[in-house]
Amino acid sequence: MPVKALDRRNFLKVSALAGGGMALSVSLPGKLLGAESAAAAAGFNAYVSIAASGLVTIVSQNPEIGQGIKTSMPMMIAEELDVDWDKVHVTQADLDTSRYPRQFAGGSFATPFSWLPMRQAGAAARQMLLQAAAAKAGVPLAELSTEPDMVVHKVSGRRWSYGSLAADAAKQPVPDLAKVPLKAAKDFRIVGTPKVGVDSARILRGERLFGVDTRQPGQVYAIFESGPAHGAKLVSVDASAAKKAPGVIDVFPIKGAGGHEVLVDGVAVIATNYWYAEQARSLLKIEWDLTASKGHTSADYEAAAAKLMDAGGGTDLRRDGDAEAKIAGAAKKVDARYSYPFIAHAPLEPQNCTALYNAKDGTLELWAPSQTPERAVAGITTALGIPADKVTLHISRMGGGFGRRLINDYAAQVAAIAKAYPDKPVQLIWSRPDDMKRDFFRPAGWHHLRAGLDAAGKLSGFACHFVSFGADGKPVNAAGMSPWLFPTGLVSDLLYTQSLMPTVIPTGPLRAPASNAQCFAYQSFLDEVAQAAGKDLPTLMLELCEKDSLVGPAGDPTQASTAFSTARARAVILQVLADSNWKNRPKSTGRAYGFGFYFCHRGYFAEVADVSVTEGAVKVHKVWVAGDVGNIIVNPFGAISQVKGSVIDGIAELLGQEITFTDAASETRSFDTYPLGRMSIVPEIAVSWVKSDGPPSGLGEPALPPVIPAVTNAIFAATGKRVRSLPVKL
Repeated sequence: MPVKALDRRNFLKVSALAGGGMALSVSLPGKLLGAESAAAAAGFNAYVSIAASGLVTIVSQNPEIGQGIKTSMPMMIAEELDVDWDKVHVTQADLDTSRYPRQFAGGSFATPFSWLPMRQAGAAARQMLLQAAAAKAGVPLAELSTEPDMVVHKVSGRRWSYGSLAADAAKQPVPDLAKVPLKAAKDFRIVGTPKVGVDSARILRGERLFGVDTRQPGQVYAIFESGPAHGAKLVSVDASAAKKAPGVIDVFPIKGAGGHEVLVDGVAVIATNYWYAEQARSLLKIEWDLTASKGHTSADYEAAAAKLMDAGGGTDLRRDGDAEAKIAGAAKKVDARYSYPFIAHAPLEPQNCTALYNAKDGTLELWAPSQTPERAVAGITTALGIPADKVTLHISRMGGGFGRRLINDYAAQVAAIAKAYPDKPVQLIWSRPDDMKRDFFRPAGWHHLRAGLDAAGKLSGFACHFVSFGADGKPVNAAGMSPWLFPTGLVSDLLYTQSLMPTVIPTGPLRAPASNAQCFAYQSFLDEVAQAAGKDLPTLMLELCEKDSLVGPAGDPTQASTAFSTARARAVILQVLADSNWKNRPKSTGRAYGFGFYFCHRGYFAEVADVSVTEGAVKVHKVWVAGDVGNIIVNPFGAISQVKGSVIDGIAELLGQEITFTDAASETRSFDTYPLGRMSIVPEIAVSWVKSDGPPSGLGEPALPPVIPAVTNAIFAATGKRVRSLPVKL
């Protein structure tokens, strides 16, 4: 990363604390990373203070959704600062755009974008403590070193605690970050060692950390009844019965503004508790205009996609050589269609937010479990005209996000309700049916894949016609297909085309966006290609990755993934084959192994699944995972948890998750028909790390995609039935 372009005094600012101590502010402008878009400018801030007592406090600026960055980011600073991790206190920052340029969680950006800057921040603070001790003792700086929380002069045996030096250290000149000594990996004490999450004990004790836990004096509760289908417009409401219901304080309509990502039409019910508000909802008599919703039905989408694939063509996404000619003249041809449905995020903590609007001064205070709090404020400004500088937002821990909380419609809803009912804190909570019907769904997609094999069984031509949703040549949110998908750059004759259908269904990123679906299609189809060539999928993958090369938009930080390295791919493939004893895998009817590989979010993952099928029931017994996310695993405890969670999520998605629509209304309303990953589906999961030369990268997403084709390819190996559509229905 081009850290050298950053002026060090804009990066590091130091001040003295009242009562003696040192406060260190670290600022990373988005342009440091060459990222111009808000979504990609994943700068990270930290604020470190060392009190005279020696207490070290590290402020975590980014939202915590279970991905572990509230632990791992402070670990990087604490490592180079050389403090005792057990004595570090980590606290969550509020949204503060003056101090923190980017506060968001998503895309597995935090670790790769913060690894070097956070270490430099800790090292700079340590250097200033050393400088303060040198001045105080009148000894050369070179004679001083540190131990946890202490500066040591080994020659004389003198020692100074960080707390005793902090006030003087705050007066020291800021060191040149390019020259600040950083630890060698072999000397790490904190980074690379398993650390329990800084909030874990508090969660187990039931402390109020999550958005839904927010309690303010005089708080009231609200529900927001929106249309029964996407695209609905409010015509009229008769709230007379609802207003007479027990505990109800007020009922009033809300006019939408800013589109479905901000605020849609609805009716607010405010009551003394959530249950009263929920019960009063059923008494509302609402007329909706559903004109825009008509025709947006899952079966119609399926039929329209089939027609588009039958017609062929589409807009070029990538055209290398002449794939059509190579496939037409191939010794063997493989042709198949794959599809996957809309699915929901379904975080266990439903959408919620608490707001207090002060009518006198026009200020708004929010307690928001948001992955993108700055965007939440921007949406409120758009919808309600409340200036951003009038909004205070406290970032709550989230009980799951998976991309759903990148979009802040719930925050705009409660802000609108609070503005209409001022001077009282209002908590909005969605029911589970609300959450299911109002999601920003992972979009459905269809792939017509074709390949040609030459006489030697080598892949000579490859083509995909991708069908999804969009307008004016632009896919809707999270419905795009990258022109860099494997095997781009490894097959000389390759063609990717795209056709888009209109939709009113809101869509959005879900954990490992696009990759969570497209990996299934591509790796399953390549398994078919391998079968046609008389080999297995790992062999085909290794052949395609035989020569060392880099493919893709190398070094572009606006991409979720940079260049694809064939060498790193080979390493994880070979590792998982060894771990699973692939060459001696079972080949009996009813139980078999399957393989899957994917590269996304800078992570390389190869996975093998041991699967049995009995009377149509699929059981995943074990999954072997080999992953390469760079040269260091910052927090092994958190990393293993992320991988295991990804595997379980992927298995749950493929076995039973599907959202269908009739005239843009979700037919799925709760977990009775939308199964999450329960204990009964959880396999044994074995994880191996393949260390590479690259800096560490994120882990929230890249381990999920490969497990899906690993399982579906195992189903084929066990039964001879090829799964080409999700969820699995045998």
